[in-house]
Amino acid sequence: MLSLQFLVTAFVVVIAPGTGVVYTLAIGLGRGRAASIWAAFGCTVGIVPHLLAATLGLAAVLHTSAVLFNVVKIAGVAYLLWLAWSALMSGGAMRVEPRNQAEAGWVTARRGALINILNPKLSIFFLSLLTPFLSGNPETATAEILLLGGVFMAMTFAVFVLYGLFAATARDWLLASERAMRWLNRGFALAFAALAGRLALERA
Repeated sequence: MLSLQFLVTAFVVVIAPGTGVVYTLAIGLGRGRAASIWAAFGCTVGIVPHLLAATLGLAAVLHTSAVLFNVVKIAGVAYLLWLAWSALMSGGAMRVEPRNQAEAGWVTARRGALINILNPKLSIFFLSLLTPFLSGNPETATAEILLLGGVFMAMTFAVFVLYGLFAATARDWLLASERAMRWLNRGFALAFAALAGRLALERA
C-alpha cells in the first residue's frame, strides 16, 4: 500500500502550485506565520469530503451527474473570483497590507477549506490517484483508501506549512516596498482569476 511509488507520486502532486498553495502563500505574506498554518490546516481539512466521496463511491456519481458537477463547479468559480476581488479591494480578506486587520484562525481555515470543498474535480482526482495503489482485496479497500488518503493529507499539511512559513519569512522584506505590495496583490488576484477560469473549463 504505502509504496515508494505512491509517496513520490503524492509528493509531486502536493508540491505542484495550485489553489491551496496560492492561498497559503497569500495568507503567509498578508498575515504572518500563525495565519499561514491555519490556512494550511484549512486546505487540508477541505480534502476530507473528497476523500470520503472517493471511499463511498460518490465520486463516480459526481462524475456521471453533469448537473451536480456543474453546481459545485459554479460555486467554486464564484468563490475563487471573490478571492481575486478581495486581493484588490482595500481591506480585503486576501489583500497583502502592512497592517491587515486580525481575524480568527478558524476564519482563515474555513476559507481554505472551502477552496478545496468547492472543487468537484478533487473527488474524481482522489478516485483516480488512490485506486492504482490498492491491493485489490475488496475487504480491505476502504481501510486502504483511508490510509492512503490520510498519508496524502499529512503530506499536504506539512508541505503547505512550509510554503506558508516561507512566505511569512519574506513578509517584512516585501511589505517595506509599496510597489512590491501592489504587484503582489495584482499577482494574487490574477492567479485566483486564472484558477477560476481553469475550473470553469473543467468537465465531469
